[in-house]
Amino acid sequence: MDPIDKLSQYFKEFPGIGERQAKRFVYFLLHKNPSYVKELGDSILDLKNIIHQCPSCFLFFKGEHNQLCDVCKNPKTDKTSLLIVEKDADYENIKRSKNYSGMYFILGGLAPIVTKETPSFLRLKELLSIIEIRSKDFNLKEVIIALSLNPQGENTDMYIREKLSGLENKYNFKIVSLGRGLSTGTELEYSDGETIKNALKNRS
Repeated sequence: MDPIDKLSQYFKEFPGIGERQAKRFVYFLLHKNPSYVKELGDSILDLKNIIHQCPSCFLFFKGEHNQLCDVCKNPKTDKTSLLIVEKDADYENIKRSKNYSGMYFILGGLAPIVTKETPSFLRLKELLSIIEIRSKDFNLKEVIIALSLNPQGENTDMYIREKLSGLENKYNFKIVSLGRGLSTGTELEYSDGETIKNALKNRS
């Protein structure tokens, strides 16, 4: 395969990138000097060599394999609250707003509406395990489902509530969702700090 077409195929796998934009990326690189392309390649390799997932919340961060991230190992983090988000970008946006001081859990995706099968990328087993541990060790009081307010996010919210109902009854913690402040159709990743503040304040 032609190197231009081959690299374009890789770029097309990026979220929201079509064929034309993928080709523009390739031609952009062709116009850059070799040192830039080398640094870009090295940075991509570093993602796999230096960046790891926290074994507790599944956040990607710079650290050693099986090492806890800064939030999970911080003694000042509120261990009685757990906030569930879809992806790392949602975590970063909420963290940036400085309106939440508890634990996080990166779900890894959303449950599709068209099928009842649990997608492989949804960390349901890990979520159940973490909640059981948090309940036993730290007397977990609240699980906050913080997903985007779109049909798939709302479907996942109901799905999680159903799957956590047994643990909720067993350990008597509260399951809540983000409240008013987020408009219907809002992507959590792009919400501003004030919107997130209101959504957390009005959770129910």
